[in-house]
Amino acid sequence: MPRRSLEEKRCIITGASSGIGRALALQLAKYKCHLLINARRAEKLECLSRDIEKLGGTATIIEGDITDGEVQRNIANRAKEIWGAVDILINNAGIGALGEFKNADEARMRRVMEVNFFAPTELSRLCFPILKQGCQPILVNISSVLAHRAVPLKSEYCASKFALHGWSDALRAEWEADGIDVLLVSPSTTSSEFFDNVIDKQGNAYKKMSSAKSPAYVARRTLVAIQKGRHEILLSWSGWAFVWLDRLLPAIADRLVARYAK
Repeated sequence: MPRRSLEEKRCIITGASSGIGRALALQLAKYKCHLLINARRAEKLECLSRDIEKLGGTATIIEGDITDGEVQRNIANRAKEIWGAVDILINNAGIGALGEFKNADEARMRRVMEVNFFAPTELSRLCFPILKQGCQPILVNISSVLAHRAVPLKSEYCASKFALHGWSDALRAEWEADGIDVLLVSPSTTSSEFFDNVIDKQGNAYKKMSSAKSPAYVARRTLVAIQKGRHEILLSWSGWAFVWLDRLLPAIADRLVARYAK
């Protein structure tokens, strides 16, 4: 039996206008959840809001760049104002960059780290008081299999997801006494707008994968993990194999990645 019900939960989702974030919002709406959704594209959020309400949920929109401290404070303050507490906070917003590190600049690294690491950490800090007041509260960080094993041409993205992974593990132990669970979700390639929205695309590094999982699949597995109180999930057999090869035979993993992952 699931240890956590999803019915009528109060949820915050960042990066909700497309991909995994949108799929999570739609699936949570079927449980009549109350959703606060954030993204930069107002028209996409308005459309999503209508779809959420058709499915039985409710939606509150906070438009804006999640790296903006004012937007982060608006999210936390609005959730406190309308609900008083939050049951589920999903840090989903993310961005990537593709290409050799030596050909990039400092701005590329800073932008990726701001979106993928600093924004979720600061939003979580702001939401801690209302999460603590929630019903079986849980923090969900949408990460990547590349938080476990890095590959070339995605150095900034890998660095940001490794940081998110380490922070999630530390926070899980730190917030246990406050009754807050922490779930790290590590998908492999997902068929979303991610590759369309990377901030840099260099040479042959820009590739879409035909074997990518759908956002709906990732969302479905994430909700099951929330219900079961899981701490971490990897969402493909290839992802599991990739991670365990690196753990058990790191030298071989290094050679294979250097040869085939470009």
